[in-house]
Amino acid sequence: MNTLDDLRVVRVTSTADTLVVDFEDGRTVQLPLMWSPRLYRASQSQREHYELTGRGYGVHWPDVDEDLSARSLAAGKPSIEFLKQQRKTNAALEKAGP
Repeated sequence: MNTLDDLRVVRVTSTADTLVVDFEDGRTVQLPLMWSPRLYRASQSQREHYELTGRGYGVHWPDVDEDLSARSLAAGKPSIEFLKQQRKTNAALEKAGP
């Protein structure tokens, strides 16, 4: 059984709201596209134009300058950019009050 460190991406597809990642060991994960704001804002053709990096240990989308690791994709982790946006939104809501 592969650990998250051993997983390699073999294919990436997407819909308007979902990123689908296929791994070498046969696993497939589906993630909300909004977890990667750059990919969410990208056109379908920009999302389809990706490169596997490090023999599949990562994925790079040159048209939108996005890089995601196979490990974070397999673990279902949102991008750092998404997490930063969430923190800003939460802080603004707390500041605004009820």
